[in-house]
Amino acid sequence: MSTTLTPTVAAAATAPAGKGRWLTHWEPENEEFWATTGRRVARRNLAFSIFAEHLGFSVWTIWSVVVVALPQALFPYTVDQRFWLVALPNLIGALMRLPYTFAVTRFGGRTWTMISALLLLIPLAGLMYAVTARPAYWVVLACAALAGFGGGNFASSMTNISFFYPERKKGAALGLNAAGGNIGISTMQLFVPVVIAAGLVYGGLMWVPLVLAAAVGAYLFMNNLSVAKAPFRAQFATVKRPHTWVMSFLYIGTFGSFLGYSAAFPLVLKLQFPDAPTAHWGAATITLAFTGPLVGSLARPFGGWLSDRIGGARVTAACFTLMALGSYGVVTAAGAKNMGLFLASFWLLFTAAGAGNGSTYRMIPAIFAAKSPDLTVAKRESAATLGIAGAIGALGGFYLPRAISDSYTATGGISTAFTWFGVMYGTCLVVTWWCYLRRRVLISQMPSLAHASI
Repeated sequence: MSTTLTPTVAAAATAPAGKGRWLTHWEPENEEFWATTGRRVARRNLAFSIFAEHLGFSVWTIWSVVVVALPQALFPYTVDQRFWLVALPNLIGALMRLPYTFAVTRFGGRTWTMISALLLLIPLAGLMYAVTARPAYWVVLACAALAGFGGGNFASSMTNISFFYPERKKGAALGLNAAGGNIGISTMQLFVPVVIAAGLVYGGLMWVPLVLAAAVGAYLFMNNLSVAKAPFRAQFATVKRPHTWVMSFLYIGTFGSFLGYSAAFPLVLKLQFPDAPTAHWGAATITLAFTGPLVGSLARPFGGWLSDRIGGARVTAACFTLMALGSYGVVTAAGAKNMGLFLASFWLLFTAAGAGNGSTYRMIPAIFAAKSPDLTVAKRESAATLGIAGAIGALGGFYLPRAISDSYTATGGISTAFTWFGVMYGTCLVVTWWCYLRRRVLISQMPSLAHASI
């Protein structure tokens, strides 16, 4: 069943539709259409997209909490084996992001949100099996890898929402969508310890009704957009664009850091400062680990909002500068055993990475809008690039925990890893300046760059 939206028939945007609810007319750049119809429909889809993506992130990173809670007597794993359990889901999630991105343009955002939400039941079942049956380590590792299904949700959600909003609103909209997903990490790290105090199996079981609710919500209240449909060949044209790979590299520095630190922070905090303050809720012990992803998630929409006003490249450059300083702070704090500086440095890293996530994702549609005279092509290629950059950037979420583990194994500490992280952020800063902030670049593209808020 198809539904046609016009500025004068706003009811069509909200009227119940059939199983294949597609919106065949969508003009967010038309201010009258946006004011009378588009804004309301976009916000409704954004709300349910955030809910589903929030659960995806929660499931994706759930092993970062479960690993810390595994009793050594029942799960006699080394430090390196435990780091593998938190790193591997990030690798699988990164790989899942490419097919999830293109699934939106094949099946529709509403349809794929339902499917991807229901797929989260697979890693939840794997988690419950692993902690109750206590199989061999390689089986537990495979169960942890299944959590990567949650990583794909982000790419499909961001691709879908990018079609709903006009260019001038995308920074804030994508920032809110991403923040709602990212904050799932801190939600999970705050509440799962409380639940698993009653038994590890409940860490997976608690999400099942919420996952079902997300699938039902997408079915009832979301829409598919005909304008988002595109053949694979047209979408893959973006791989020929140099900016696709530049932005993918920069996203390793921002999102890869946010994801990697989110996964590793609970274990790193426990190893570096076993006596760090904790809170107790009944039999549950809650650490400060959830605060890092929380501040990073809250900073993401601010990064997108600020990029809409002063330009994404400027915000991104500032974020990489702060992240380099944060890395230096972690190295200094680890050497001095200064827990206050350690926590402050990590909070700076999370905040700058979160804001940088918003600014880099704002840059992508702005760059393609400035480079292409055809707005339809620009939207299609920028949506594909969001997925590609998201996939490559998420690889940083695998690399960072592994680098921290290697540093800990080789030297007994984390300073070597964070020294190299600081070098990486410096490199990202130089690339941002060279590609998007140099005077020659600004002058040669001044009209389009000013309009696109790069």
